[in-house]
Order: sequence, then C-alpha cells, then structure tokens
Amino acid sequence: MKTLIIGGSGFIGTNLIGQLTASHDILNFDKNKSTKYSSVTTIVDIRDMDNLNTHFTSDISSVVLLAAEHRDDVAPLSLYYDVNVQGTQNVIDVCKKRKINKIIFTSSVAVYGLNMNNPSESTPVNPFNHYGESKWQAEQLLMKWQAESLERSLVIIRPTVVFGPGNKGNVYNLLSQIISGKFMMVGRGKNKKSLAYVDNVAGFIEFSLETNEPDAKVYNYIDTPDLSINELLHFVEKFLNKKISSVRIPYLFGFSAAKCIDMIAKLTKKKYAVSGVRVKKFCATTQFSSKKMMESGYLPKVSLHQGLHSTLQSITEELDSKTGSVKVMSSNVYKVKEAN
Repeated sequence: MKTLIIGGSGFIGTNLIGQLTASHDILNFDKNKSTKYSSVTTIVDIRDMDNLNTHFTSDISSVVLLAAEHRDDVAPLSLYYDVNVQGTQNVIDVCKKRKINKIIFTSSVAVYGLNMNNPSESTPVNPFNHYGESKWQAEQLLMKWQAESLERSLVIIRPTVVFGPGNKGNVYNLLSQIISGKFMMVGRGKNKKSLAYVDNVAGFIEFSLETNEPDAKVYNYIDTPDLSINELLHFVEKFLNKKISSVRIPYLFGFSAAKCIDMIAKLTKKKYAVSGVRVKKFCATTQFSSKKMMESGYLPKVSLHQGLHSTLQSITEELDSKTGSVKVMSSNVYKVKEAN
C-alpha cells in the first residue's frame, strides 16, 4: 500500500519524502514539480476535484496533506479558502470514495492568534489572519470526517514556524539579514519565539504515520527551548564570532514605517521584504506548549541549536558563494551554547 503526500514538492514535503523513501512506497501530488523527487510526483491541484479524483489510485492507504496557501502576501485573499478549506474538503471527499481511513494534516499554530500565553492544544482558537482562519476551518472539516466512522484515524499537527537549510521563509530572511549586516532590530527583542526544525517536523509526521489508532489527535510541534530575539541574535554572534549592531527601532516607529511600505507595495504592485504583518509577527510573542508532543514518545532527530547551526551554515555558504565576503569562524557554536 502507498502513502500519498499532497503538497510534497514544498519545503517540508521534500524533506519528508527524503525520510520516507527507505520505508514507504510514496506518491506525491503537487501543483508544482518536485526539484528532487520528480519520479514520484504527479501534477495535481487540490482545487480541481476531477483532476484529484482521476489520479487517486486504489492502493493508497494513507494521506499526508501538506498543501496550503501560507504566505503573508497571498492575493486575492480568497485563495486561502479555495486551497486550504475547499481543497481539504475535496481531499476528504476522495478519501471517502476510496475508503481511505488515515489522514495526517499539517495545520498551524496560527489558529491560536498572536501574543497568547503558551497555548496548548486545548486552548480556544483565535486566528488573527486569513491563513490561521482557513487552517482552523480545514481542521473542523477533518474532525467531522473522522467522527463519522470509528475506523478513521486523523492526526492534526500544528507546527510553529518551520526552518532549515534550503527554506526561503521568514526565518531565512531574518538570519540572512543578520549575517549580511542588513538587519535592523524593531522592538526590545525580549519577545520569545517557538521554532521547529524541518527534519524534526518531518520526523514527527513519519512517527504519526506509524500510529494507526482510530482516533483524532491534535499536536503542536515545537523544538525547545524557546528563544527570545535577543537570544537568537546572541547565538548568531557566536556563530559569526562578531558583534551585531545593538541599534533598536521603537516598535511604533517601525510598524508605522512598514505600513507605509505596504501602501507603496499596493500602488506599485511590488512585493517587499518588509511589511506591516511581518513587523507585527516579528515583535509578537509566539510561544506554544510542546508538552503533548513531548509525551507522545517521539524523539526529535536533532536539537534546536544543531538545527540553527546547520541553517546558519547553509546561509553563510550561500552568501559567501555570491559575494565571497561572509566567513564563519566557529563551527561548533551550538555545542558551546548547549554547554552553557
């Protein structure tokens, strides 16, 4: 029997396929080609029910649903709901038709909202953006699907921000700006951030695939410990073996400037690295409880500090290949940090 990954051409999916190929027969459906696993990939858009139904085969036993619209600048906003909600419903309908009884779904801690007090899986949701709202609606559809039959197994995983080598998301942008000397701190830097390393998230999905209990389970995924922005900067300083500028821009000034950039972006129809949403998220406290995940029996593949080190190494090598100006002095910074 085969495991179907939907959205496996993306960052998490590519790492997941790499981990699963030795032990699972894999299929990947994605609207984009896979740069590494084209031989198992079929171009499928989950918004297209006919296309989705045509390519589902009778030998699929479980589905890992990763596909989502997740960027901060998605336009039109209806795309969040077309893909994340209606797309999920389309997958559910095909699973019903094909009698597939196991789905693993990657949701997001965005369902909780910002500046929450270390929310657990039982904390009431309060999405602050369309991404979080659409993910919450998708979760509800899946919970309804599972409740309709005692034979069905559902695992919903809510990762915090996921990072790692090769990703070009918010963590990459932050770290590359710090390394290249283009970073400007907005706020005091005391706000804590929960992070998740991609290999560990993929590992937890694999761990969940091995669990076949007919039940519905929800897990936050976080790699501990949570770091403040100041602690993250200190880690990068040790990695680079140099001092990072201590200049700080007050939050109100930084957020106002970012909103002006939003207006310019709207007028020029261009995308910029700085936006009001990104400044707001950067300065927010985004900590989440990892207690339930840690009690599941899963052991992360690497520590958070090792994950950060690997990511920083990857970014510095990329920047050095472009400019020849970035040199890393310490190759064992995560060991120093953990020892402290």
